Amino acid sequence: MSIAERKGRQRAEREFRIIAAARAIAEREGWNAVTIRRLAEEIEYSQPVLYSHFENRDAIVAAVAIEGFQELTVAIQEAAHGSTGQQNALEHVAMAYFDFASGQPALYEAMFILPTDLRFAEAETRPELRAAFDAMAMVVTPFCDDVELVTETFWAALHGLAELERSGRIRPGARVERIMLVVRALLVFRNNSHDSGS
Repeated sequence: MSIAERKGRQRAEREFRIIAAARAIAEREGWNAVTIRRLAEEIEYSQPVLYSHFENRDAIVAAVAIEGFQELTVAIQEAAHGSTGQQNALEHVAMAYFDFASGQPALYEAMFILPTDLRFAEAETRPELRAAFDAMAMVVTPFCDDVELVTETFWAALHGLAELERSGRIRPGARVERIMLVVRALLVFRNNSHDSGS
């Protein structure tokens, strides 16, 4: 292994440790506990070493979010592949989305709530974010002609419900009923679109 390869591997390992430590602290104590100083103490690196990898805390949050989108993509794909029929795929994906959001609240917060420089729905959108959207679009495609619009709306409905549930503003016991309402709305949309000849 060349010196450059070894240095590259060491750099990647340090970045992995920084991101893993940020996730662990955030899940245990919340994102307010994640600071450059705390991370440096946690993984026994100096603060300048952390700054050589990440410009600031927001950049670390973005790196965590990117991992989250990779994991969400896998969760969506697995839910879709484990389904029988198109409606069943929508239901399974919606449930998997809720399980992901509620099972890893700090990760979900990094992906959708905290400020980052990640760009969505633009030419500069990172491939990890696009992959998650594409995975969702695959289960929505049979129900519409405008796949992007309907995928965005489906995702927005799931996110809104998940966030309201996570923050304790709606009853968690009615999750399945709400998911079924969203799925039925897509079915009605498809039927109305086909009936109107669009």
